[in-house]
Amino acid sequence: MSALRRERNDAHPTGPAGPRVRHARRVRRALTAALLVGGGLFGVAASPSPSPSGSAEGPTEAGTAFRTATPLQLGEGGTADASTGDYLYWVLPLDSGQRATVRASVTLPAAAGRHSASTWQLDVYDGLRRRQPCMYGTQTGTAAKDAATVDLSCTLRPVRSGADQWANDPLPGAYYLRLTVTDLAPEDLGQPVRARVRAEAQDVGGAYAADNALAVPLVPGAGTASAIAPADGWSGTWWSDRWLWTAAGGLLAALAGIGGYRLTRGAGRPARVPPTA
Repeated sequence: MSALRRERNDAHPTGPAGPRVRHARRVRRALTAALLVGGGLFGVAASPSPSPSGSAEGPTEAGTAFRTATPLQLGEGGTADASTGDYLYWVLPLDSGQRATVRASVTLPAAAGRHSASTWQLDVYDGLRRRQPCMYGTQTGTAAKDAATVDLSCTLRPVRSGADQWANDPLPGAYYLRLTVTDLAPEDLGQPVRARVRAEAQDVGGAYAADNALAVPLVPGAGTASAIAPADGWSGTWWSDRWLWTAAGGLLAALAGIGGYRLTRGAGRPARVPPTA
C-alpha cells in the first residue's frame, strides 16, 4: 500500500512545487516538439538530391575543339574512339545549385605495342572558357606501360547563381570537358584508344545560393554549345530552400521564447501564502 501511495504521489506531485514541476514538464515537451519540427525542416533543406542518373548511353564521338564539342547531358555516358594525342571535347549544361562530378576512363592500347607510361589529364572549363579547379578527385593520372586503363575524376565547386566580376566562381551555363594525354613517348602517338566520360550532379540547395543572379546562362552564341540546356530547363525562379531554413529558424525562435517565458514566470502565488499577504 505504501509503495502504491508513493507512485501516485510521484505521478501527481502536490504541494508548493507541484505546479512548477508540471510547468517544467510542459515546457520540456514543447521544446522537444520544436526541436523535432526544426530538425525535420533542416533535413529537408540540407539533404542533397542527386540529379537523375541512369544507365543511358549518350553520344559515341567527341569533338576536337571548343566549338565542336559534343553535347552531353547529366547522367549520360559518352564514348569516343580516338588516337593517342588527340584532344577530346564534350560540353554539358550545369545550373545554379549543382555540384558536378565528372569521371573519365581511357582504355589503352595493348601493352605489347607501347614503349612507355602515359599521363592523362581531365580539364573542365566554364562558358567563358575559364579553367575550373577541382575540389577533389584524380584530375591527372599516370598509367604504367602494362596498364589496361586509366581512370580520372573531378568534382567541381557548386555552381552559384551569380558572382562578382573579379571572381572565378562557377556560374550557370555550358561546361566543357577536355581529355588528352600530356606525357607520352613519341613512338606511342597515334595508337588507338577508347575514352568514356560521364557527368553527374548533386543539388546542394540554398547553402550556396547568392542574392544576385545572371540575366542569362553563360552559353556561347555559336558552336555546338549554343543550344545546350538542362533537360528540365534553366532555373530562373525566386524559390530556394533558404526559405525553409528561414522559416525553421523563425519557428524555433518563437517556440524557444514561449518556452522560456513559461519556464521563468513561475507558478504564481504559493498555496501556503494567504491572499492578503
